[in-house]
Amino acid sequence: MPWLLPAGTLLGGVGIALSGLGGSYALTLVCVALSGLGVAAYHPESARVAHIAGQGSHRAMGWFSTGGTIGFALAPLMVSAVVASGALSRTPLLVLPALAGAMLCLPVVRDLRQWQADGAGTSVPAGSDDIASFVKLSLAVVFRSIAFAGLSTFVALLGGGAAVGTAALTVLYGGSAIGSVLGGFLASRWHRVPVSRWSYPISSVTIAGVVWVPGPAVYLFVALASVSLYVPFSLQVTLGQDYLPSRPGTAGGITLGLSVSAGGLASPVIGGLADATSLRTALVPLVLMPLLSRMFFRDLPEPAAPPDPRQHHVGFDKRHVIAHRRTI
Repeated sequence: MPWLLPAGTLLGGVGIALSGLGGSYALTLVCVALSGLGVAAYHPESARVAHIAGQGSHRAMGWFSTGGTIGFALAPLMVSAVVASGALSRTPLLVLPALAGAMLCLPVVRDLRQWQADGAGTSVPAGSDDIASFVKLSLAVVFRSIAFAGLSTFVALLGGGAAVGTAALTVLYGGSAIGSVLGGFLASRWHRVPVSRWSYPISSVTIAGVVWVPGPAVYLFVALASVSLYVPFSLQVTLGQDYLPSRPGTAGGITLGLSVSAGGLASPVIGGLADATSLRTALVPLVLMPLLSRMFFRDLPEPAAPPDPRQHHVGFDKRHVIAHRRTI
């Protein structure tokens, strides 16, 4: 469903653009949910296309994931610039990045339709699905998501005012872009499962630093926590696709979707605990989340070599791969 790429991108932007125009909290939630539907619709198809264009490469998926994390890093700055004067009526300007993204998706849709017309994508990839490993991986993704979502939701409230909070969010998301690329390079040398296993205990230590280290040094721990939490981010996507070789879009959609959204379900719990105690006390459970992810990674197998997507698509030759890489 290639049309989901521009449609999902545009819907995500429209929801955010409308979010500041409502006069009630309920209407704001509806707009944000509309945006979430667009984001969710985008991920499965984009993960499938990235898998094809990158030929299953860990580094390629790392660079693909970095695009999203750079967007996350820029978002707090863009929103602050748009509503700096307190005018939420300016949120329609936030649709502009979505319009640009949708336009960039259009050539990809054209190429994918041409490949389908040539007979591409008509065969089912060879290989057996490892459902048990995929379920364990998905659970690890959920706990990692809780840790990162908790930090991204509340790190701006640790003190210092709006400008300091925006800076903290930018550091958090900037570190995630570095972690995505770093994970791909590390996995090319030491494989995905070992790299992910080691990244999670490091994440736990760095989150503890965010919670308990006072003063400006907290920015260092915010950056380190972000990098370490995002080292396994793209690796989990390619692992999921290798565990479900017959359904790379589904696998990518679940691993990407859970990474982005599952932690949001825990945010109200963290917020309620913060109201009852203190924000730092409420963030303490986040220290344990990466260790739970590490537990599910304990006996996950490392798939052999990722299957070459060109073998899975009739008529998918080297020329298509090069053209698609340029398009992406």
